[in-house]
Amino acid sequence: MAESLELVAGGRTVRVSHPDKVYFPQRGFTKADVVRYYLSVGDGILRALKDRPTTLERYPDGVEGESFFQKRAPKNLPDWIPTGRISFPSGRYADEICPTEPAAVLWAANLGCLTFHPWPVRRGDTEHPDELRIDLDPQPGTDYADAVRAALALRDVLDGLGLAGRPKTSGGRGLHVFVPIAPDWTFTQVRRAAIAVARELERRDPERVTTSWWKEERGAKIFVDYNQTARDRTIASAYSVRPFPHAPVSAPLRWEELPDAVPEDFDILTMPARFAEHGDLHAGMDAHPCRLEAALELADRDEREHGLGDLPYPPEHPKMKGEPKRVQPSRAKK
Repeated sequence: MAESLELVAGGRTVRVSHPDKVYFPQRGFTKADVVRYYLSVGDGILRALKDRPTTLERYPDGVEGESFFQKRAPKNLPDWIPTGRISFPSGRYADEICPTEPAAVLWAANLGCLTFHPWPVRRGDTEHPDELRIDLDPQPGTDYADAVRAALALRDVLDGLGLAGRPKTSGGRGLHVFVPIAPDWTFTQVRRAAIAVARELERRDPERVTTSWWKEERGAKIFVDYNQTARDRTIASAYSVRPFPHAPVSAPLRWEELPDAVPEDFDILTMPARFAEHGDLHAGMDAHPCRLEAALELADRDEREHGLGDLPYPPEHPKMKGEPKRVQPSRAKK
């Protein structure tokens, strides 16, 4: 078994220790396979992570071993990888890595990082998101095909609000749609816009889409997880490897291929060839940031005309002004 391997990314050499360690036993993929995968899609994942404080989801012994999320930058962080300070809802803070070159991704992958979770901000301004992220999450009784239908309807909602979204597979059963926005709004305002978008989608297809935070109320529908826009909530980046036995990846898609593509099409073996042929399908999205005025106006109208105010935050967040009670409906009735 080789003790180490050296790979060059962007002119910088990265040492990979124990490259033959098996990370995905079902398919026999090793640490070296994962690191080489990230090298092959370097420009794409760097675009998704560049200058963003990033949480590392680490599996040092592969997907069948123990795992953990690392928010704070590792103590052995090289001086060529910068950090960004982010604050949590609790008031505490952390300095997270902010990749600025492909070698930083390989360095993290050598630590067993499979999935990268970037914040929707840049290290130069960590209080104002520059992405509106929408997570379409299939609930029991629904599947990826249902998420596709919801995504296509979502595109019409976004278009009507002057928002241009880019879809990608989650790497699991769901879909993500990212909208680049000008960094002119706070986390609270961006979340309010996401709720307005989610409610409009729900209005258009109430039998298939839900914004209900409580699982007991969702039913067999696609849940639009608006809380993925809350502070300290992140979504796996494009091109991230997901910790499932078949080594899938979160794959950027064109809208026109959405009806035919399935998550099983994209893994660490197939994505390099796709990337070599088509490049990064989300390249250039940051060059055209959208505005949230129309979505926020919709939120105001929902509240003014329909009495639809805020929705519950995740449990770890402090109570927010105007937030409804965080009590499971069945318990509240008792």
